Parts: sequence; C-alpha cells; structure tokens
Amino acid sequence: QVQLVESGGGLVQAGGSLRLSCVAAGRTFSNYAVGWFRQAPGKEREFVATSHWSGGTTYAADSVKGRFTISRDNAKNTVYLQMNNLKPEDTAVYYCAARPSSGIYQQVRDYNYWGQGTQVTVSS
Repeated sequence: QVQLVESGGGLVQAGGSLRLSCVAAGRTFSNYAVGWFRQAPGKEREFVATSHWSGGTTYAADSVKGRFTISRDNAKNTVYLQMNNLKPEDTAVYYCAARPSSGIYQQVRDYNYWGQGTQVTVSS
C-alpha cells in the first residue's frame, strides 16, 4: 500500500505558473509508474501526464503538451507537475496516481492508488 499526498495548488492568473508536488509514503516509490489527472466540476477525470518509474519516459496530454512537465525525484519519493502558461480551462482538482509496475499509463482504471487532490484555479 502506498499513500499519496498532493500539494502546491492555488489561485493563479492566466499565464502564470504553479508546481504541484505528490509525496508517496509506505512503499519504495521508485517501483511505481505515476500519473497526474484532473477533474473539473461536472466533467470526468482526465489524463494529464505520466512518468515511467525511472523518470526516463514521460508522456503528456495534447491539451497540456509544451506547457506542463512531469518529473520525479525517487530519492525523495516525490513526483512533480510543473505547469506554465496556465489557462482558465486548466482549472480543476489535480490528482496524483500510482501503479506498481513499469511503463506509462493514461487511463484512470490503470492506477491502483490515488491522492486526495489539490485545487488549481486559473483566473482570466
């Protein structure tokens, strides 16, 4: 079992930046694929970005590609989501997720463990 705790959300103006963090406790995080997802009010949870357990392979959704970057520091059991040039449509609760395997994964159903989420609000 691994516990995930996100932080770093907040209110930012369009064009601004935020960095989300997700700290894992309970297991060796380096053995887990990780992902970031988001859910806006009234919408389904959607994929944002994913990272292989090594951090060597990452993938981001087209809607955030070139603006958001996923990275991880396995020594700190932490995964990050750097978000630049934020837009009002990025407003959502952002969730960190983990799966005890290699590879990269884009589906909600692929992940076993989830954090509680952190709110990101982008004003126009």
